[in-house]
Amino acid sequence: MRVADFARVWLAAERRADALETLGREDGFVTGVVWTCRWIANAGVRYDGPVNGRRGDVAASPISRRHESAYEELIEEEAVRAEVKALRAGDWPDLPGYVAGVAATFAWAWRRSGRPPIEVGGQLVG
Repeated sequence: MRVADFARVWLAAERRADALETLGREDGFVTGVVWTCRWIANAGVRYDGPVNGRRGDVAASPISRRHESAYEELIEEEAVRAEVKALRAGDWPDLPGYVAGVAATFAWAWRRSGRPPIEVGGQLVG
């Protein structure tokens, strides 16, 4: 996977999530892709209002929800957690498809297998 491909998938996922939010909807799969991309990229996340006196933080890992920067060993650990949870048909409460989105993103971005988790501009990158 090239960085440019990762960036295109991440941007497309963010735009899709924003469009759904405008409609008052959420797609668990897309949310899983967004959270995974944010964490892998060590993105900062701003809060709408202060939380514990802070207005933002580093993106939390998508499965264990740890606020630690992503590095090789943690990415591997989180990818395994996502795979196990997906195999056990586990999903996030009230967000169907979330774990599948996380697992698909790790499979493509980290394992370099399979297809990108979402289409970009009418085609899959990779």
